[in-house]
Amino acid sequence: MQTSYNRPSRLIRILVTLMLAFCLTAAARAQEIRIDLGQGQIGINQPFTITIIVENGNLKSYGTFPEIRGFYKRGTSSSSSTNIINGKISSSQSITQNYFAETQGEFSLEPFTMKVNDQDISSPGITIKVGAPVQQRNPFDPFDANPFEDLLGDQQRPQEFLDIKEDAFLALTTDKDQVYVGEGFTLILAFYIAENNKAPMQFYDPARQLGEILKKIKPANCWEENFNIENIAPERVTVNGQPYSRYKIYEAAYYPLNADTIRFPPVPFKMIKYKVARNPSFFGRNRLEDYKTFYTKPKAVIVRQLPPFPSRDAVAIGNYRLSEKIESTTLATGQSFNYEFTIQGEGNIAAIGEPSTGTGNIFEIYPPNVRQNINRSGDRVSGTKSFSYYMIPNEPGTFNLGNYFTWIFFNTGKKQYDTLRSEIMVIVTGESKKNEQISANDVGSFYDQIEIESNELASLRGHQWVRYAVNLFVVIMLGVSIYIIFKK
Repeated sequence: MQTSYNRPSRLIRILVTLMLAFCLTAAARAQEIRIDLGQGQIGINQPFTITIIVENGNLKSYGTFPEIRGFYKRGTSSSSSTNIINGKISSSQSITQNYFAETQGEFSLEPFTMKVNDQDISSPGITIKVGAPVQQRNPFDPFDANPFEDLLGDQQRPQEFLDIKEDAFLALTTDKDQVYVGEGFTLILAFYIAENNKAPMQFYDPARQLGEILKKIKPANCWEENFNIENIAPERVTVNGQPYSRYKIYEAAYYPLNADTIRFPPVPFKMIKYKVARNPSFFGRNRLEDYKTFYTKPKAVIVRQLPPFPSRDAVAIGNYRLSEKIESTTLATGQSFNYEFTIQGEGNIAAIGEPSTGTGNIFEIYPPNVRQNINRSGDRVSGTKSFSYYMIPNEPGTFNLGNYFTWIFFNTGKKQYDTLRSEIMVIVTGESKKNEQISANDVGSFYDQIEIESNELASLRGHQWVRYAVNLFVVIMLGVSIYIIFKK
């Protein structure tokens, strides 16, 4: 009986041991990421390289390779390998950035960190010495021969590269050509590439270029709502009936603060454009990295003044509607309640001011709590702005809150001034609190003494000695001052 119970327990221990061994083996083959730097001493005709290597995993994403002062980037290359040794499988993926020196000398690559597969990988940096050109290969050395050249022919002949005409352009566009003061328009800076484009291209340092572009195109007389584009991703659009991929570089909504015409000058944007080999080969170099600068066309947006209105400088502009909430429409005098006046729609949400509130003693209305929510999507800015009021009714009766809460704006859809007005009716029951409100106010101790003080006229002659004493004190002080001055 005892032996039969031990056999299953031994089997479980064996299975657990095997599982632990498997886990340890898998951990030993876990993903490893590193950065390899090229040689520290090169010829001016030789590239310096930075290589990202991922062992036993996939290279899913990586950040921007660092800039090296005195060098320029010239193309990347990638490779992958899989090895099976004694039944064990290992894999490796890598991508290499090539750098070429502009002049000979000694240069420094400072320590840097790159994000690879969402991990921060650090490199200690290196000092690079660039010397005279190096003869990289002797075509007459039989021991330096390439067996593939013997098989495929002479690869020493210089490759000829062709500059293929691209079907692409850079554009700065706005969704409106004319707006009123305070009315928003959306500006988009984007690069367009046709789907049938044959010229291979790639973005070149867009963040740095965009910083220089914004210095030229940002209008000083506008409020900006930036869409904050983080990733330049393609989206399918149609231009003149032809399919294109649009890559948004910058997008923002602008709200003019005055009636000055807004002008956007032409701006440049550099792209990497590859030249293609005339006679591509399997082992040779089939494209050559080059650059091309694209320019936008000048653009102007005309700004018009709003139609005459007593307070047009303080009126919001947009397409809005009203949403309101109240705790209850049946109230009692002296009973507090909350009322929310929410403006929602499309426009400059941040510039929306408080609604106008009625005067009088029917309601005590306290300053509101304000909450706003702004959405930037679909090439437009929309959102909500809520004003939450704390109120106390003082008089019984039926009241229309539309007489107490109104908000005037210029409706861009109707091209005229419009008013959002509360549509809630409240019924207030109970006794009037107006007199209680007056009695609750403290008029001060001065008025409290009126009832107990005498209203008879009193003479001030009885206090004549006080006047004499004060005059005597002033004369003494004046004499002391004169004595001190002359003594000094």
